[in-house]
Amino acid sequence: MKKKMICITILLSIVFSILLPVYFITKNAVVETLAITIGVTLYHFAMRLIVGYTVNALMKNHADPLAFWFQPRKWEENFFKLIQIRKWKKYLPTYDVTSFDPRQKSMEEILGASCQAEIVHEIIMPFSLLPIVFIPILGAPVAFILTSLFAMLFDSLFVILQRFNRPRLLKAARRFSKNQK
Repeated sequence: MKKKMICITILLSIVFSILLPVYFITKNAVVETLAITIGVTLYHFAMRLIVGYTVNALMKNHADPLAFWFQPRKWEENFFKLIQIRKWKKYLPTYDVTSFDPRQKSMEEILGASCQAEIVHEIIMPFSLLPIVFIPILGAPVAFILTSLFAMLFDSLFVILQRFNRPRLLKAARRFSKNQK
């Protein structure tokens, strides 16, 4: 997924850098719509990469899974059952599968990656709404609002997934450390 996101971002950048000057030269409405669509899509991809790389540079997957922020809330288990997370979680993509691979990483590293992934997606969620500020300039409020809300809700799925998995990872880590003694 990592390579795909980077390739898509590069491709969107190239297409956007072509469409923008073409629009300013031609003032064509179709080119304008394409440039705006590609530009907003580029923003969503690039912003996710930038936030992810920034958080990784700062944290390096060393978040404390026992910190207050990451503790399970009383209502979460019922919420997970309500949304039937076990049925759909396997369909969510993973940016870097090696970060969660127990053959390559220790349980401590996997837990740190889980916490960091949650933080990344929590930061991305409000940034997903940023394109809405372009409504007064570019119009198309429905398109900007719907795409921004969809993007924010999509990232909330990853926060939910990390919060669902973490107690199970902690349990597995405890079992593993008991077996090592």
